[in-house]
Amino acid sequence: MNREIAVFDSTLRDGAQGESVSFSVSDKLKIVEILDDLGVAYIEAGNPGSNPKDMEFFSRVSGLRLKNARLAAFGSTRRSGKTAAEDENVRSMLRAETPVAVIFGKGWDFHVTKVLKTTLEENLNMIRDTVAFFKKEGREVIFDAEHFFDGARANEEYAFQTLRAAAEGGADGLVLCDTNGGSYPFEIFELTKKAVGRFAVPIGIHCHNDDGMAVANSVMAVEAGASHIQGTLTGIGERCGNANLSSLIPTLQLKRSYSCIPGECLRRLTEAARLVAELANMPLPSSMPYVGLSAFAHKGGMHIDGVLKDTRTFEHVEPKSVGNERRFLMSEVSGRSTVLAKIRKICPDLDKESPEAKEIIDLLKDMEHKGYQYEGAEPSFELLVRRHLGKYKPFFDLEKSTIIEDLTSRNGGRSSLATIVVNVEGERRISAAEGDGPVNALDCALRRALETFYPELGRVHLTDYKVRVLNPEEATAARVRVWIESTDGTDVWTTVGVSTDILEASGRALTDAIEYKLLKTIERKFKPFI
Repeated sequence: MNREIAVFDSTLRDGAQGESVSFSVSDKLKIVEILDDLGVAYIEAGNPGSNPKDMEFFSRVSGLRLKNARLAAFGSTRRSGKTAAEDENVRSMLRAETPVAVIFGKGWDFHVTKVLKTTLEENLNMIRDTVAFFKKEGREVIFDAEHFFDGARANEEYAFQTLRAAAEGGADGLVLCDTNGGSYPFEIFELTKKAVGRFAVPIGIHCHNDDGMAVANSVMAVEAGASHIQGTLTGIGERCGNANLSSLIPTLQLKRSYSCIPGECLRRLTEAARLVAELANMPLPSSMPYVGLSAFAHKGGMHIDGVLKDTRTFEHVEPKSVGNERRFLMSEVSGRSTVLAKIRKICPDLDKESPEAKEIIDLLKDMEHKGYQYEGAEPSFELLVRRHLGKYKPFFDLEKSTIIEDLTSRNGGRSSLATIVVNVEGERRISAAEGDGPVNALDCALRRALETFYPELGRVHLTDYKVRVLNPEEATAARVRVWIESTDGTDVWTTVGVSTDILEASGRALTDAIEYKLLKTIERKFKPFI
């Protein structure tokens, strides 16, 4: 189809309204650069009149030189009974000096009378006047018809009158908003098609995800003729979130041949989504389509066998097309071919008849008998294989660790203290750190000691920690399996440790996490020369 679709990202405004999401000014500036590199057309930066943080952000963001995106300030129509020039919120948007102004106005007569407490005619005047004001000031104006679909169900004629008022004011785009997120795809399609047929102005779509269909609804709007899509990169937003652009963009671009972002940028989608999730302090769900860690993970033996023969058997798109990667999970149902595929990634010359391959498979069975489970913890398995094959030299040796638990801190809380000794190529380093619990203290002490030798560890931190008791009938002598998930802000990896001592199991998983990060850093550094 090759029809151009303008991508409008609202992570900094709508996304920031999600529960537990709070971006600093520095976070917002980083996200602007990430989204611009991704090639989105618009970045909705927030409401400059809503709080001091946004005011500071707008004063600083003007110093960025963007390659692809246009910044947009967001705000409402003027208040009833005032002119646009008299309304302070309108004036604050103007002072933001963004090239684009996004004006939202009521598209539902119920909201006009019950929330704004004004007349239907005055609401139309408010929309028309505010849009015209920004057009006279030389801004590109996008009108968001808030609650448009609920409004159309209640009073379709009036809902379309609000769009007409914005068009008469000179709006450059009319966006239909499913603000309550409860519409069905067929409703979105029919009403969007009507809007496209009635107005020469480009029509956009803005969907919330309260019924779980924000992406589907947005796709149907595009199929009906919309040429502008709004959402947030990871789907975050108020209540159940917004349309997830990391799903919506590749679906439209790879499956329907719409042009949403530059082709070369699509391969940066996974990295961009994970970076934004990290800045939002909300780990990306592993099951998220296209960009999640499990999006192209295969576990069943028949599935893996099929993918090894032809990836189209169990993958709907090529993982590299969105910057993700294929993973084969090891478990009791994954089969021998999975293990061999993992081994070949480390040592390509080995085949199923190689004695080393049989040794590693036997080793795997022995480790699983001890309680290890490498499904989802492939980094620990890779290190196990490298050690067995003699293809690995540890980056450090943890010679000693001592942990004192439950210290009383100055603020009355409880904490732990870890003291460690590490050896890096003959140079010993002693380090101590306090933490919220023994594992956190050990993590902090270990990274503090090693950052002197390996500064890249400064970007690494734990994002998840899980413990499972494997044989509870043994009571205090039971073995435990510890899973640790780590990230450096771009990549995410999980390691595993097993022991009858929870601290020893945690130490093994933690050591693997750090060793794996250092191994991959070295591989990437020297890959061009291999």
